[in-house]
Amino acid sequence: MKSDMEEANQNFIQLNSPDGGFLQSEDWRKFQEGVGRKTFELEEKDGDDNVSMYAHMITHTLPIVGKYFYIPKGPITHNMEHITWNKDSIRVFLDNSIQLAKENNAGWIRIEPNSERDLDLINENLPAGNKIKKSPVDMQPREILAMDISGSEEDILARMKQKTRYNIRLAEKKGVKIFASQKPGDIEEFLRLIKITAKRDKITAHPESYYRKMLEVIPNDILKLYAAEYEGKIIAANLALFFGKTATYMHGASDNEHRNVMAPYLLQWRQIQDAKKAGCARYDFGGVKISHSTQHITRNINSWSGITKFKTGFAPEAKPIEFPGCYDIILSPVRYSFYRLLRKIKP
Repeated sequence: MKSDMEEANQNFIQLNSPDGGFLQSEDWRKFQEGVGRKTFELEEKDGDDNVSMYAHMITHTLPIVGKYFYIPKGPITHNMEHITWNKDSIRVFLDNSIQLAKENNAGWIRIEPNSERDLDLINENLPAGNKIKKSPVDMQPREILAMDISGSEEDILARMKQKTRYNIRLAEKKGVKIFASQKPGDIEEFLRLIKITAKRDKITAHPESYYRKMLEVIPNDILKLYAAEYEGKIIAANLALFFGKTATYMHGASDNEHRNVMAPYLLQWRQIQDAKKAGCARYDFGGVKISHSTQHITRNINSWSGITKFKTGFAPEAKPIEFPGCYDIILSPVRYSFYRLLRKIKP
């Protein structure tokens, strides 16, 4: 059972995060601890004892250059435009973050502001002597696609592209069955499909232990494994999150066989239906590449074309949510310069 303070922090995170804030949740922090990363929690309150700035910082360790701190989708600040910011409060938060990072021998703090406004606030109030620089890599997608699911199922279907509706109905007609499961055998099937998908799409998947720990640590009313079965065999599977008013598609995988029965479309539709039943107001499909202005530094826009087309078919009128990307507050210029050099010469 959560304490009053944990509840207050969770509410603050959800209310002030464009993506729902799960990467700053206590459950995500516990998962990061579960995979061997040390974490820290920092918050700053206003004069009325309300949270005004909040962050979980996760320790990452790289070969040669050592540790850095990462704040996923944060630090989180009030997103209300009428808030009059106490500059001293922001400076105290940043000062405490930098001090904690130095005490733990971190070479830099990687932040991931939720808006350009947040980035400006941090930049303007950074303690003297510290520099901030655009990171050479973005940890999370710079664009996500979230659809409003507050209407009826008929309304949601009507807003989809005709081809997407057709593929959902086709999967149903072909006899694809969708179910949620935490059974060990179904988890093994998901891991099998992850390997197949990574090889087919030429992407690097997380180790099996990462997914296993995620399913072990995050409560199963928040993280759910969905599977699509066809002719007695699981041919596609997804991990979906239910956190507050937002459901999020986290990871997906599919077999090379029976791709013509369009199982991934029916999987997403079932997840959307369950999100509505759980009281969610929106469904987040995760990363897309729609606005050319937000291209990742290290990725080619063409590699996103297929997944973007698939996701936008469900919500063609939804405007993507854009983020500034990752920025690094440099604490050890020598180590940070060496890190940038190693990235440039990395094969």
